[in-house]
Amino acid sequence: MQKPNIIFILADDLGAHDLSYAGSEYYESPNIDALAKEGVRFTQGYAAAQVCSPSRASIMTGQYTARHGITDWIGASTGEKWGESHNTKILPPEYIHAIPENNITLAEALKAGGYKTFFAGKWHLGDEPHSPENHGFEINKGGWEVGTPKGGYYAPWINPKLNYKYKGENLTMRLANETANFISESKDHPFFAFLSFYAVHGPIETTEEKWKKYRDKAEAQGIPDNGYKMERILPIRTVQDNPIYAGLIETMDDAVGVVLNRLKELGLEDNTIIVFTSDNGGVASGDAFSTTNFPLRGGKGYQWEGGIREPYLIKAPMLKNGPKLIEYPVSGIDFYPTLLDLTGIDKPQNQILDGVSLVPLLKGEQLKKRPLFWHYPHYGNQGGEPVSMIRKEDWKLIHYWEDGHDELYNLTQDPGEKVDLYAINPDMAQSLRNELDAYLNEVGAKLPNEQPYYDPAEAKALYEKRKSQMLPQLEQQRKDFLTKDFQPDEDWYDSKLTKD
Repeated sequence: MQKPNIIFILADDLGAHDLSYAGSEYYESPNIDALAKEGVRFTQGYAAAQVCSPSRASIMTGQYTARHGITDWIGASTGEKWGESHNTKILPPEYIHAIPENNITLAEALKAGGYKTFFAGKWHLGDEPHSPENHGFEINKGGWEVGTPKGGYYAPWINPKLNYKYKGENLTMRLANETANFISESKDHPFFAFLSFYAVHGPIETTEEKWKKYRDKAEAQGIPDNGYKMERILPIRTVQDNPIYAGLIETMDDAVGVVLNRLKELGLEDNTIIVFTSDNGGVASGDAFSTTNFPLRGGKGYQWEGGIREPYLIKAPMLKNGPKLIEYPVSGIDFYPTLLDLTGIDKPQNQILDGVSLVPLLKGEQLKKRPLFWHYPHYGNQGGEPVSMIRKEDWKLIHYWEDGHDELYNLTQDPGEKVDLYAINPDMAQSLRNELDAYLNEVGAKLPNEQPYYDPAEAKALYEKRKSQMLPQLEQQRKDFLTKDFQPDEDWYDSKLTKD
């Protein structure tokens, strides 16, 4: 039998509880649910960052963000340029704007090992010449510098690497069909297909039919009077009842079904590894305020679990009688060494891998305990603060760069991070802080600088304005989405013409 094929499916901004198998009673995802049932669910799966580009670079390189240097989404401002338009306590440091050329990506390693390589969808890891084609992917359908579906999910969209076929064509389904066609064309040769959805990133759009289905479902479940509360900086969503976002999730799930069905039709299921995950938490604040990650705190951009905990599925059919659920904490950095291990390909020389192979866990064996690290010395558009973090066993320490204070949580006892235990566990906190500091020093992590013009009175006034004006506006928008006569525009985002 030839080497196993690999399909890596990466969702954008999908939260840990945005799928029905993961506990959502509102969103529906039967195809991904089936994958979760057939494969292995890692219940404590993490993205390597709380925003997209750093997390995606970590998947491609097997390295923590502080090592590869892409610590914020590519395009975010830093330093004095940031300070010109943001009244914050500190100025975010510079970061790398493309995968460093001294890195051998996962695609390059697999290609050198005899695999055909294919990429479809969101890249956001550098402008030309740092495109997918120059990082190991022989075929690229839709991957370029932009991190959003420019022009929306329904044609006419704007993408120089993927022209639309007809007005109203659905981008998510198009990416799935391109992937399925690549699978058909490559069925007699080992292949690596990386399907990187733009969904469920904003702008959130769906069809009128899917909107109505989920509007009616929200009504049947009972629509609460309030769906938001204030977090430290911005309002944050507390309920899952956005029918547009629910429809966007279902369309992505439909697209996953296209790929899985093609595998079945071609008889490739038993020799194909499938990975499914997301790049950061669901958008609960900022952007489209789409979902809640409850019972986890926060969401995309945030330092709490809602910003970094993800769906994390691996189906490796060649491994029999392994566990179905694994509680060992894992990260996006672990996919690279795991897939090399499953395919029998040696780690490239000179490529530092911070991740570890999860194959022993997939076989029911043990891995030694280890810390996980995050370094995000930036401000999230969604309300997140500049931090570095360490998780070790049950404990998570968050170091805040604005004022130097730390928070300590026991994630087993308090997964919602409601109770800061720093004051009553100073020895544990100090031990974790020492380990975090040593790691940051080892990799030469870039740190923020003080903002000389910070105005605390202005910051307080902005918070009060968000509380008094933004919060009620969001509540009204939420209710508008759920009215029976809601219509976003004349053509329902042009989706009425969709043939998929």
